Amino acid sequence: MKKTLLILLILCAGSASGQKFEGLALTPPMGWNSWNHFACDVNEQLIRETADAMVATGMKDAGYRYIVIDDCWHGERDSLGFIHPHPGHFPSGMKALADYIHSLGLKFGIYSDAGWKTCAGRPGSRGREYQDAMQYAAWGVDYLKYDWCYTEGLNAEGAYLTMRDALYEAGRPIVFSLCEWGNHEPWKWGRDIGHLWRTTGDIAVLFDGYVDHGAWKSWGVLQIIDMREGIRQYAGPDHWNDPDMLEVGNGMSVNEDRAHFSMWCMLAAPLMAGNDLRRMSRETLEILTNKEAIAVDQDSLGIQGFRAYVIDSVDVWAKPLMGGDLAVCFLNRGKKPKRIAFDWKKHPIVDDFAEKEFRFDQTEYRLRDLWKKKNIGTTGKVLRFEIPSHDVLMLRLTP
Repeated sequence: MKKTLLILLILCAGSASGQKFEGLALTPPMGWNSWNHFACDVNEQLIRETADAMVATGMKDAGYRYIVIDDCWHGERDSLGFIHPHPGHFPSGMKALADYIHSLGLKFGIYSDAGWKTCAGRPGSRGREYQDAMQYAAWGVDYLKYDWCYTEGLNAEGAYLTMRDALYEAGRPIVFSLCEWGNHEPWKWGRDIGHLWRTTGDIAVLFDGYVDHGAWKSWGVLQIIDMREGIRQYAGPDHWNDPDMLEVGNGMSVNEDRAHFSMWCMLAAPLMAGNDLRRMSRETLEILTNKEAIAVDQDSLGIQGFRAYVIDSVDVWAKPLMGGDLAVCFLNRGKKPKRIAFDWKKHPIVDDFAEKEFRFDQTEYRLRDLWKKKNIGTTGKVLRFEIPSHDVLMLRLTP
């Protein structure tokens, strides 16, 4: 009788039309995800310690909220088909873990896959979407990353629509992260389905280049920046382009970490740390908690930045902000330091998409260096500076 009632409930849920939970990601989500540093080596002690570290290090105060367990948390499905965590790695269960994370004022995230199996071969959600959504809601999940491995024969938009409806039917507001790698242009159809969608394949701990895994590649920071020009118009409050999680603190140089973080802020990207929060260098922590850079990412106008000029090896990126401010980031892509003399009056910033113009021959702006955290003059004078290799000068301009 119990099994029959359960099946009827799931069928009824599946027949209802759902929708996306609105207003959960009015600015790009900020948090931590286990995959980049730990891959499958996850357990409840690590997750609890990471949540503690997010609070103790000041990352929570800087805006980070989500603790997301990526692939490999899974155990088996029970006789009714409900998924359970691995009993050896998560002996207290996911509800207890979620309760602990919530007690710290943080939010709890989890991972699944639209296919038969996850990318690491654990049970996927295909055909079990409504059951999994019900389970996640019962556990107290706040964020779901939904991958795209083992999805032969599936239509991407339809598969993600099914899980969206399942989450809505389960009744708990959950941020829905579409991890489809950009293969089916999710920016064109994802707005009403999810709160963010991956635009590329996986990131690597690499600033420039790629890692060839045979059947697929993971990409350097510069490659990801270059891959998806021309889609910024699809991003905005509650629907973000996601260039993948951060590799800050995982092995690049301090310059490269700073440039990587700055560019993700300019792209209005989700800021999901991917390092070991329990063992961070001072430089890593300073990058991840730079509130002035984070304010650019979290700006409520929700406009993704764009490449306005290219000067030799230096890209000049611009991002309109609330109140008439403007973020400008000079990115040195080259392997050598680069001296720049930037005449603001000869370089207006015109953003046709946002319908905003910044003409420095007509209006003078104060310049704030967001990494040195000091004012450095105005646009009334030519800006002269040197950028080290693979580094940035990130500025906030205020009229």
